[in-house]
Amino acid sequence: MLGSSPVTAFLPSTDPVRSRAFYEGLLGLTVTASDGFALVLEGAGTTIRVTRVETFTPQPFTALGWVVQDIARVMSQLAEQSVEFVVFEGMGQDADGVWTAPGGHRIAWFKDPDANLLSLTQYA
Repeated sequence: MLGSSPVTAFLPSTDPVRSRAFYEGLLGLTVTASDGFALVLEGAGTTIRVTRVETFTPQPFTALGWVVQDIARVMSQLAEQSVEFVVFEGMGQDADGVWTAPGGHRIAWFKDPDANLLSLTQYA
């Protein structure tokens, strides 16, 4: 029923200006709208709506992720921009913070300015 309809992802933010600097300025997404209620971004055909909220509690799971061809290269580029990668106790991530899933996919996590958990995945 909805398989051919465009998808919009939603993320909360307490500071849309800070979110815009991160998602547009640092990650390179394109802003398509900003109206005081939400910042709307485009990323490779997916719409991401960063919605203004007064308060929220970040969730412990991944809220949004990107599939990349070369996770080491993208992590290096993000680290150059002061992005810190999350290491989870007991996950068995390597020294760079990359976890290799049983099927061989490589995954790394980082947070946006509101502590939404984001990920990079390089498929095996």
